[in-house]
Amino acid sequence: MEQEQDMSRYSNDEDKYFIVKKTTLPEVYQKVVEAKRLLDSQKGITIQEATDAVGISRSSFYKYKDDVFPFHDNARGKTITLMMQMDDEPGLLSKMLNLVAQYGANILTIHQAIPVNRIAMLTLSVEILPTSGSVTAMITEIEQLVGMHYVKIIARE
Repeated sequence: MEQEQDMSRYSNDEDKYFIVKKTTLPEVYQKVVEAKRLLDSQKGITIQEATDAVGISRSSFYKYKDDVFPFHDNARGKTITLMMQMDDEPGLLSKMLNLVAQYGANILTIHQAIPVNRIAMLTLSVEILPTSGSVTAMITEIEQLVGMHYVKIIARE
């Protein structure tokens, strides 16, 4: 019962959009995004040629084309809030913050909870500026830091 109530908060009409990692998406969605990229980057290419190149049908392309977008395309000028779980190791937080700085994102807020069992939870809000590097690449590099357990995007404004 409690789980049903908790899940109901995700099913109202206000929650029409979700941010999902590429690796959790069905392959057809990824191919639709790739076909859209081909259409944008190659002048004169037809939809049939783009869908053939990525290995999907035109009907699949048309079914999903208006609903699937790469995250980084419209992240500029936005605030992104990340939640991270990491080892409580000296220097790890500094390395993560240095990566954010290298990508030119502006740190707005940072909150680290008191570590429990040498594991720390961190919430970080960053502003993605027009001059910032790729958000996807930044998050990927943060995830690859030794001692980082996971990074999740929990909000985008």
